[in-house]
Amino acid sequence: MTKFHLTTLGCPKNSVDSDKISNSLMTQGVDESTDVEDADIVVVNTCAFIESARTESIDTVLALAEIKKSGAQLVVTGCMAQRYGDELAEALPEADLVVGFDGASKILQNLKSPNQELIQLTSKKSNPRPKGVKDLLDLPRPAPSEPWAYIKLAEGCNRSCAFCAIPTFRGKQQSRTIDSIVREARELVAGGVKELVLISQDIAWYGKDLDDKEVTLSKLIKELDQIGNEELPWLRILYLYPSEIKGELLDTLLNTKSVVPYFDLSLQHASKPLLKHMSRWGSGEQFAELISTIRASNPQASFRSSFITGFPGETEEDHKELLDFIQTTKLDWAGFFPYSKEEGTRAFKYEDQIPDEIIKERNQQLIDAQQTVNEELRQRHIGQTLDVLVTEIEDNELIGRSHHESPEVDGVVIIDDDSGQAKIGQVIKVEIDSVIGVDLVGHTI
Repeated sequence: MTKFHLTTLGCPKNSVDSDKISNSLMTQGVDESTDVEDADIVVVNTCAFIESARTESIDTVLALAEIKKSGAQLVVTGCMAQRYGDELAEALPEADLVVGFDGASKILQNLKSPNQELIQLTSKKSNPRPKGVKDLLDLPRPAPSEPWAYIKLAEGCNRSCAFCAIPTFRGKQQSRTIDSIVREARELVAGGVKELVLISQDIAWYGKDLDDKEVTLSKLIKELDQIGNEELPWLRILYLYPSEIKGELLDTLLNTKSVVPYFDLSLQHASKPLLKHMSRWGSGEQFAELISTIRASNPQASFRSSFITGFPGETEEDHKELLDFIQTTKLDWAGFFPYSKEEGTRAFKYEDQIPDEIIKERNQQLIDAQQTVNEELRQRHIGQTLDVLVTEIEDNELIGRSHHESPEVDGVVIIDDDSGQAKIGQVIKVEIDSVIGVDLVGHTI
């Protein structure tokens, strides 16, 4: 029996793509293997977002090329394959197939035997807008292995942020239909999923590229809520562009029973002049006002965001404004990323680049400030009773998450369950007793 092994790098959106690639291979009679040395086909779903991600992707490909068994074929797909096309194919003679989005679901059809000419199915010049991405989105998925799952609403992005190259290789936004998303959601729920995490590059923009103007994120959320809170207790929405969090959408996020009060806001900075330089909306004052509005409606709301350090033109004043924003606004979670100079973006040609040593220093200051905030906010949970989704069980110790923690990026809740009655996928009551690092520790009640 032919077997494949798939390694996924990058963001949750890549994870969804990998699910669909895996299912495509399995429906064609190829078994999945967790052991790369046992696989006949080794697939790497790469990331190309920033330089460090590209380095990791190349290193992973080369490492797998070394350990795969003799005769196994190595396939490179994902963002790097789409973005760099012929250049990547030429640079990676170790690969038997380099294939972009439009061929990712047709790996078997396009593989040649080892030692034959490497196949190149994508090119930046010939395929500036991925033709097959939407097809990949709508492919079925394998049975879920966790009580939670990402579900991707759209591909691509219509914004033109000065630092981001994603639209150049992911294309303009292509939203799925509500029916296709609800159908996928119901299939995941039938497989045991209790938390759906909605994702896309710009999730609040969902539906705006479609002819049907009735298709909105608010409408989709309400349709998903109809699945029923017993079958699907939690909906989590990630990657919200702040200018869109208003009116009907804000009301839907705050008042739909299944939507957990977790707001993942795409902020990037707090300095208004620098945000304008990034071609982004907003200011620290506007962001703080939005967060205050949400907290006034739901004091239990949690917040996450990501910020760029050292974008060209960032002054010491800009940096201090962001540092003050972190210290006073007190987001539950925040990630800080040194600016990456990306070819194909407007910022690539900006002359006011910041020296690496300054970027590194500023980034560490922000990380330290956020760590202090994290410690303060996690301590506040001691004595509280939280609803926790159980995701793992080892002996009498349970691992789970409350609405305050998003999968894979935030802390967890470690639970002492003397009853031994809890099961994976259950939402249980947990009283928080202590904090270890970013993780909460509690017991069932």
